[in-house]
Amino acid sequence: MERKITIPETIDRIELFGNLDSNLEAIRQATGVDIFQRDDGLILKGENLDLAEGILAELAAVLQKKEPLDKQKTAYIIGLKQEGLSYSDSNVSRDVICFTHKGKPLKPKTVGQKNYVNSIRNRDIVFGVGPAGTGKTYIAVAMAINAYKNKEVQKIILARPAVEAGERLGFLPGDLQDKVDPYLRPLYDALYDVLGREAALRLKEKEVIEVVPLAYMRGRTLDNSFIILDEAQNTTREQMKMFLTRMGFGSKMVITGDITQIDLPRGKKSGLVEATRVLKNVRDIDFCYLTDVDVVRHELVRKIICAYDQYYKKYPDELEE
Repeated sequence: MERKITIPETIDRIELFGNLDSNLEAIRQATGVDIFQRDDGLILKGENLDLAEGILAELAAVLQKKEPLDKQKTAYIIGLKQEGLSYSDSNVSRDVICFTHKGKPLKPKTVGQKNYVNSIRNRDIVFGVGPAGTGKTYIAVAMAINAYKNKEVQKIILARPAVEAGERLGFLPGDLQDKVDPYLRPLYDALYDVLGREAALRLKEKEVIEVVPLAYMRGRTLDNSFIILDEAQNTTREQMKMFLTRMGFGSKMVITGDITQIDLPRGKKSGLVEATRVLKNVRDIDFCYLTDVDVVRHELVRKIICAYDQYYKKYPDELEE
């Protein structure tokens, strides 16, 4: 069986076919249909012509909407069509944040996460406050990568305060970078999961992505950047104010933290706790509060969080010890 399809002149063929025809090859592998370029269109030969043509139409529709079409999105669209679904269906595509390097779509999984994503899309400064496992950091990193791919920002900056959670990492061997890397590991993990290790390291080498301790932010003005402050409950009030005032034109900030896991020395006030009080009435700043309902890790994580919450409600004085 053979079919000829015409490609509209408004479609960039290089983007549609992919680098070195990688998109066409992905369609061949998924459908078994051979694809040949001919003048103003393509010749399809094989059995699953409707499926192959449908995938090409979906890819073309994405380009006509001026959306970026990368390898990950192509893989996702092909997978949807194989299941009889359409990416252009708003119910399928509207909640997708971005795609991992394996083509897996990243979507908010709870109402709280969805509200968090919407706030990041619509506000320049967003605080994501909630317990472990609610996706605060992971979603923020995914949104940052999506903003960079869509050319909304030129740089991604990920920062964390270097505060020990009861351990003494200062005695670890190595240079300064070796000593601070343990604090930054969760940020690297999220980057590698979404972008892939090699792509993330390439962007880091080009200084498109910075993963740094919070102290390295002092004195900088950050324009056209997506800036994430993770574990913000461990900032002091001075550090939080310093961080928030680094924001430049065309930038977006997301601050994440869990106010039930503060590791600051006794007598130090959390900058995150103070910010939730000082900035709560400032327009254009959103505070998103995630709860145990939004936990997307193992079911036991949610149960552990609930158990601790109930215990400290019963014995509040123990929080002060």
